Amino acid sequence: MLLVIGCLLLAGCGSSLERRAVDGLVDSWTAGPFYQLPDPVPAGAPGTVVRSERLGSTPDGATAWRVLYHSRDVKGADLLTSGVVVVPDGPAPAGGRTIVSWAHPTTGTAQRCAPSVGADPFDLMEGLSDLLAAGYVVAAADYPGMGAAGPPSYLIGVTTGNAVLDAARAARAIPEAGASQRLLLWGHSQGGHAALFAGQLAPTYAPELQLAGVAVAAPATDLGDLLTADIVDVSGVTIASYAFQAYSTAYGAPLASILTPGGVTATPTMAQLCLLGQNAQLHDIASPLVGHYLAADPTTTQPWADLLAANTPGAAKLGVPLFVAQGEADTLVRPQVTAAFVAKECALGTHVTSKTFPGVDHGGIAVVAIPSLIPWLKAAEAGASQPCERQ
Repeated sequence: MLLVIGCLLLAGCGSSLERRAVDGLVDSWTAGPFYQLPDPVPAGAPGTVVRSERLGSTPDGATAWRVLYHSRDVKGADLLTSGVVVVPDGPAPAGGRTIVSWAHPTTGTAQRCAPSVGADPFDLMEGLSDLLAAGYVVAAADYPGMGAAGPPSYLIGVTTGNAVLDAARAARAIPEAGASQRLLLWGHSQGGHAALFAGQLAPTYAPELQLAGVAVAAPATDLGDLLTADIVDVSGVTIASYAFQAYSTAYGAPLASILTPGGVTATPTMAQLCLLGQNAQLHDIASPLVGHYLAADPTTTQPWADLLAANTPGAAKLGVPLFVAQGEADTLVRPQVTAAFVAKECALGTHVTSKTFPGVDHGGIAVVAIPSLIPWLKAAEAGASQPCERQ
């Protein structure tokens, strides 16, 4: 294998795909030391970069770095988390490039489940080529506890929202990125949840960033309604295990107060498995628990009910335009839950552009939405928006 890689490198790689495959292997083999936390961890303001590393597997026409940077969790504690910054080649325009902070969908909660750890950290960045072609810097947070060691943060809105904002700050700390203070947020599924919280938090947590708009695809919004709808199948049990383990760790909420003995035993094991690559193992554990996972309703059992409510986005008007894409064939984030969220945001006075796509499922919605997203981002940057537009 090493001989083959060496030959390809010497040959300059016969194609872009070959080059990226080889460079991706090199990137993944050398990733281990990058994620090791310094001891002691130095103090730093949110967004301060502790370590950066150029990635060789970047798509043609772009340059990228892994970054390890400071952020803050839901209790205000300092932590280090990781991510990727991608920049289109060429000089930045006068005034710098606008940042799009991309929040990824569910991949798991363990360290090895972080998108930046893999051989192709760009694969999950839905719309990356279009965003780069539009001149944006793309900052992609892994979320705390993924990549760099730390407690899980799954669907903990303040923790993941802060990490998304601090990824943008980290991008600005890389001189070659040419990143300005202008910011747009874009997220899918779990990432939609993180992006919405980032949008809520930005005015107070990162006031130096000039947020112009928030865009989401099939976002996790009303956590109680989504849990009730999804817990009846394997996917619902799996997603719930990620959230319950994260909440138990972050808030000290007892698993035994809502889960069956089998659920209590299985939850920490499921939380260590990645959704991508270990799906079969997750299904083996989760399948017998369908219908036998919950012992009590988390939406009515304390402290779980309050935690679900506190981590549900949309409590107040969003001060910037909001784009929401939803597939009508989505069986994970149900269309009716997203529709209720849109109606609530419209009632609060948020300027919402809502688009639904017939026949599109949960996995496909972000990609399908890209042709509508890019012009919307440009319009949001220019300050154009409609009070409430549903299509």
